[in-house]
Amino acid sequence: MKNFSLKKVWGRLAIVTVLLFISGLLLTSAQRPQEKPQGLEEREENCTSIMVGRLASTDGSVMTAHSCDGNYRTWLNIVPNKKHPKGSKTKIYHGRMHNETSWDLRGLLLKGEIPQVNETYAFLNTAYPCMNEKQLAIGETTIGGRRELYNAEGLFVIEEIERLILERCTNARDAIRLAGELVKEYGYGDRGECITIADPKEVWHFEIFGAGPLEKGAVWAAVRIPDDHVGVSANIPRIAELDLDNPDYFMASDNVYSVAEEMEWWDPDSGEPFKFWKAYSGRKPFSTREYYILSALAPSLNLDKEAEELPFSVKPDKKVSVRDVMKFYRETYEGTEQDMTKNLLVKPRRSDKKVKSPVVNPWMSYDMWNLLNALKPGVTERFRTIAISGCSYSHIIQCRDWLPDPVGGIAWFSFDNPGQSPRIPIFSGVTELLPSFEICAQHRFRMDSACWAFRRANRLATVRWGVARKFIEEAVKEFEERAFTDLPGIEKKALELYKKGGSEKDLEKVREYLTKYTNDFARAAIHKYLELGDKFWGMFARGF
Repeated sequence: MKNFSLKKVWGRLAIVTVLLFISGLLLTSAQRPQEKPQGLEEREENCTSIMVGRLASTDGSVMTAHSCDGNYRTWLNIVPNKKHPKGSKTKIYHGRMHNETSWDLRGLLLKGEIPQVNETYAFLNTAYPCMNEKQLAIGETTIGGRRELYNAEGLFVIEEIERLILERCTNARDAIRLAGELVKEYGYGDRGECITIADPKEVWHFEIFGAGPLEKGAVWAAVRIPDDHVGVSANIPRIAELDLDNPDYFMASDNVYSVAEEMEWWDPDSGEPFKFWKAYSGRKPFSTREYYILSALAPSLNLDKEAEELPFSVKPDKKVSVRDVMKFYRETYEGTEQDMTKNLLVKPRRSDKKVKSPVVNPWMSYDMWNLLNALKPGVTERFRTIAISGCSYSHIIQCRDWLPDPVGGIAWFSFDNPGQSPRIPIFSGVTELLPSFEICAQHRFRMDSACWAFRRANRLATVRWGVARKFIEEAVKEFEERAFTDLPGIEKKALELYKKGGSEKDLEKVREYLTKYTNDFARAAIHKYLELGDKFWGMFARGF
């Protein structure tokens, strides 16, 4: 492969590629149910992940996060830890992110099997699996990359890699090594992805792509966020130069340089330093979300949004709390130059004062936004906000090394739009969730789905956001205050149970206690949003 340019290979394969493309058009969706379409990385949904090192946080916790933006399943459950007989296999599927319930296997494509390990850890099974019982946590964003790298023959999509990581690993470094070993042996069949992997000590930013149509493997790199820094991933490859002589901060696949050289995306003789994002993406390595978050955290850096690239991570001017991160996930840039609603003013009856229309909100449809701008020309550019109405769910995960694993890991989870929904604390020791959590909200309206309680209220609120927003914002604040008021007492009680003997029986009592608390909290939040939905129906029943 190194004796000639792969560009010649492309020429020889052109006719075959066209034929394969035509054949692919003839495949039914049932045959390839969940293969991601080209151009996914350019769509407006996708995800945002914020990472916080332990010395950058106010309480010493390590954080990773994820907003699952797009039409992904909203159901979630706890997969228990299991022991497996010698010689067992685990099935690898494509399509787990779109089935309606955990027991609904329709639409899943079985890609193959690999050897199972003797014992697997319990984990929180979201569309992109996110936290296990050992305080290992994962966030995710789709980052696209060069389309030539995609190879559908690879066994793994990213969500299956995340599942295996959580089932088999206890720390971020082992998770990255396992991911690298799996894709090298079995292949990677997904688009470019970033997973942000945290444990109670550190957090890493891992980017992975296929290795092209002639190789089933993958090309990847991982960079540790310095302990006193914060990082962001928002659908664009961001890793720049690699120092593989410093394994405490950098890891990469064996082919990280050779694939770029063979594809003529980087010439080592040019004198230009190798940059991972430039070789495997070519796009500017940041957009509005990265710029906004990093600038807000470190205004002293005076970051330039017109620069070729931003710092990979920043040391915040002041330490960051988990509530600060929650606030970022509610962000719509209101009051800033990116605020898309700032010029959408109307003149109400019996008043000379212009005010923002009650229907104006950050999540308006294109049609409404264009209509209001036509009436009062103003903003002409749309900015991708962090909070969007197309979010399936989101979580902010804290890993805390001063607490035992069952209570140390906590996923602050919310359904639907993170700008409108409260966060439910799910501890790493929780063993089961409410049955309504296992019903997806993407396929149809179902009142037995927890997600629909929040989605119904949130969508009705946008009918007249200027009137309804105070009820939504008060509810979000109410549950956030309740959670953080409760948290010290919950931790104290869990520790008392844990220290009684440290036996498996005592651990089980801790898990039962945390499970009851999480589910009681969830019931209260669901009930509140069902009430809000009813209230909004009454308020807007006549259409004004």
